[in-house]
Amino acid sequence: MTGLEGRSIGNHRARAAATALLLTMVSFTAFDSSANGAGDSARSDGPRLRVRELGVAVGRYQPGPNNAITDVEGVKVGQVTLVRGEGALKPGHGPVRTGVTVVIPRDDVWRKKVPAASFVLNGTGEMTGLAWVAESGFLEYPIALTNTLNVPRVANGVMSWMIKRYPEIGISDDTLTPVVAECDDSRLNDSQGRHVSETDVMAALDGAASGPVAEGAVGAGTGMVSYGFKGGIGTSSRRLPEEDGGYTVGVLVNANHGRREELVVAGVPVGKLYDKEEIASLPGGEGSIIVVIATDAPVDSRQLGRLAKRAALGLARTGSTARHGSGDFMLVFSTGNTIPHYPKDRTFAMTHLADTHLNPLLSATVEATEEAILNALTMASTTVGRDGRRVEAISLSKLRVLLNGRRDR
Repeated sequence: MTGLEGRSIGNHRARAAATALLLTMVSFTAFDSSANGAGDSARSDGPRLRVRELGVAVGRYQPGPNNAITDVEGVKVGQVTLVRGEGALKPGHGPVRTGVTVVIPRDDVWRKKVPAASFVLNGTGEMTGLAWVAESGFLEYPIALTNTLNVPRVANGVMSWMIKRYPEIGISDDTLTPVVAECDDSRLNDSQGRHVSETDVMAALDGAASGPVAEGAVGAGTGMVSYGFKGGIGTSSRRLPEEDGGYTVGVLVNANHGRREELVVAGVPVGKLYDKEEIASLPGGEGSIIVVIATDAPVDSRQLGRLAKRAALGLARTGSTARHGSGDFMLVFSTGNTIPHYPKDRTFAMTHLADTHLNPLLSATVEATEEAILNALTMASTTVGRDGRRVEAISLSKLRVLLNGRRDR
């Protein structure tokens, strides 16, 4: 099986030999970089790096050990990446540049629910299940990210996985309405083919793990375009100092939004300074972004709603104006409390952080969101999709020059 006919599960980023070995063990196939569209320009630019490795430290709080949403204890991420075929689009057949990314808030989240909330900055898109999150104030199953036309099949996969784990669902137990969020990858992918199967979703859920998270053109981010560059999955975290509670905030995004001229990195208008002749000219809409936020702080649904709104500020710091055609959805949950499935007693206790001590969490959410978006850009690889459409990854060497030139002034 070649890289053009591949399906892989990626939960970790190969930063060391042990991690690389783990990736090999959990992958169905290895990808050929040229087959996946990483051309000579991407290879000559050197290995992909996270934005912090480029010397950009976003904000004042420090990240957790993995600088990922999985720094919130108990949170797991799983991904399946689908890359098959090349050349002209054959609707329903390929080429395929898509996948699924899942976030599991905690083990046994069905019986040990987590407080949750959401915020929709601009609604040109879909995240299913938000009505129940708003009504109940909690989340009770994994979150899945994928492409627009694949939402029903991915929801089926989540339901099948849940029913396998909890066979009384819909019989003597409650039913469920999965949370599935979408971005449109049809500029690079055969979207009509709806190639993410229930089996793929269940494989991502079964393979979900803590630790480092693969970023860029992986999972749901495989076919995404952000700020005119290759986009996709990005993640980051912040760990507050003990005097601010020692809590952790983690963010994972699927970045498929923004126009080239809008991009801002560390306050530098990179999009305007980047070579204009390289601006992508792909047809299609204005894209979307999904932001998933996790924290271990003991906050309730109302307070989580306030955190969700702050993610929009992190998005704005990268230059986005949430245009008319953009779907900007934020979902946030806390592992700091447990809401029981069927409480035997009339009441149960929850620890509640005072609003007057919420400011550090708000700032951490803004910082982690901004950095997660930038990581999605700097970790993505150049990709060639349907009809030979090529979306270049942002040049790290050029980005360094632009950032250093502005700092030297």
